[in-house]
Amino acid sequence: MFDIEIKRAASPFSRLFLAHGAGAGKEHEFMQSMSLHLTNLGIDVVLFNFAYMQTIKATGKRRPPDKADKLLQHFTDVICDVNAKEPLLPSFIGGKSMGGRMATMLLSEATAYQQHQSNEPSVEQCEYLAGIYGAIALGYPFHPPGKPEKTRTAHLETLAKPLLVIQGERDTFGTKADISTYSLSSSIEVKYLPDGDHSFKPRKASGYTQESHIQTAAEATAEFIKAVMNERKSVIEETGLDKKSHAQNSSGEGL
Repeated sequence: MFDIEIKRAASPFSRLFLAHGAGAGKEHEFMQSMSLHLTNLGIDVVLFNFAYMQTIKATGKRRPPDKADKLLQHFTDVICDVNAKEPLLPSFIGGKSMGGRMATMLLSEATAYQQHQSNEPSVEQCEYLAGIYGAIALGYPFHPPGKPEKTRTAHLETLAKPLLVIQGERDTFGTKADISTYSLSSSIEVKYLPDGDHSFKPRKASGYTQESHIQTAAEATAEFIKAVMNERKSVIEETGLDKKSHAQNSSGEGL
């Protein structure tokens, strides 16, 4: 069962599947504000609630997130369902905090699917998963607050597809100083928001606002998506693929 909300741009050039964080669903102000900025920049945004969040909404009772394998399967199912029904667009995945972490893990799955390297994938996949161009993590939870030794970076060291991490400089899940010590893949770009916390909220004395940081994050996301798409187009042209193949790749079918 899905709980999906598609925010549509006037003339979209890409589609972003954006997953929520652990404690709040797609209705949260952060998710709604980010999606509004992104649609204004020409990106269709697919918001959805994971199954456990749907249960929270239905019962009014708090509960922890599901295990990663269940979250990843739900994320995959949403991608496959939407891309099978909607006009095909170059697709990216992303999310806030936990949702961003799941997106990076799914990006690893997509690479394995594309390269046929995963004999026992952790999720049941479809052809649309292989066509994911890249991912965006909004406030990646590099480690639990106060426990910098418990890093969640192993898969980020070998990630092959492009990933943009947008992080508040003083995020307790991974500060700028923390991240500088990690051995991250060269495919990962990190953009820092001055004085921002895990929700991109700065202190008043900084001269910034949370809304301005969300706007900056949306603009950085749009720039990243365009850059990845342009790079993919250049590779396709250099390898001599015909226009039909290019169209399939852009739709997420041929990669």
